[in-house]
Amino acid sequence: MELRVSGNDSFVTQFVLLGLTDSPALQPMLFVIFLLAYVATIGGNFSILAAILMEPKLHTPMYFFLGNLSLLDVGCITVTVPTMLRQFLSNDRSIPYGACLSQIFFFHLLCGADCFLLTVMAYDRYLAICQPLTYSTHMGLGIQKASVGMSCVFSFTHSLTQTVALSTLKFCGPNVINHFYCDLPQLFQLSCSSIQLNEQLLFLLFVAAAFMGVAPLVLITVSYTHVVAAVLRIRSAEGRKKAFSTCSSHLTVVSIFYGTGIFNYMRLGSVETSDKDKGIGIFNTVISPMLNPLIYSLRNPDVHGALRRVLTGK
Repeated sequence: MELRVSGNDSFVTQFVLLGLTDSPALQPMLFVIFLLAYVATIGGNFSILAAILMEPKLHTPMYFFLGNLSLLDVGCITVTVPTMLRQFLSNDRSIPYGACLSQIFFFHLLCGADCFLLTVMAYDRYLAICQPLTYSTHMGLGIQKASVGMSCVFSFTHSLTQTVALSTLKFCGPNVINHFYCDLPQLFQLSCSSIQLNEQLLFLLFVAAAFMGVAPLVLITVSYTHVVAAVLRIRSAEGRKKAFSTCSSHLTVVSIFYGTGIFNYMRLGSVETSDKDKGIGIFNTVISPMLNPLIYSLRNPDVHGALRRVLTGK
């Protein structure tokens, strides 16, 4: 364990990530599995993005937001998985203090933008179904770009606040993180700062989590409450089915995203990390970005056709 001496105190300069397993027999197999998952995620999300750019039918607000969501998913998995792949190939599982904070910053930056973008997408579905006559006015290209830009600004502010808050903590004892990437709960467990400072930072982070998670979730719920009410007023069963089909993919992604995110933040005050945390981490950082392209294209004939043209060159 490397320590930096400052006055009479010593501080950790690097952490050790235990990863998913310490079994040498399992590491090559896990390396292949997660490498394939990483390649599939990159390929799937960039294929969706290429289809949206090349297919005129997909030049609509919903697919504009979906293209940005694909970019965020690529960034999210790139922040965590390459580090894990390196751990499978090397006995060196250390990560410098600065790199650990950087990983937290970029991970929460991308996830936060994801969170706000999902909220904007819910509002887009509300306008399309509840206010179709004014939809093109309320969701023009300028508003679309501004919505994405503001999502990134809010997320950047939140992520920077978290990283600065974490940098005030002292780490002078154990430096082993029982996870495959750096995140808030694990670092709080290792902090040797005063209990008062830890409690103050926990309160700050819970307030930030409420802003980042609870407020958007309330807005999504309100949007879909209006959507459901509007769809139920449609007389034909076929019309109701068509309206609901445009929302089902988004609702599935929201459920996965918030289900894992809420569990993660509820672990902030936890005393120790369990294998359940690692499972949620895999779902949040690997499986979710990999599934999103499948979820959005599974029952969408326009995306199917565009993907065929992209992949076959016709």
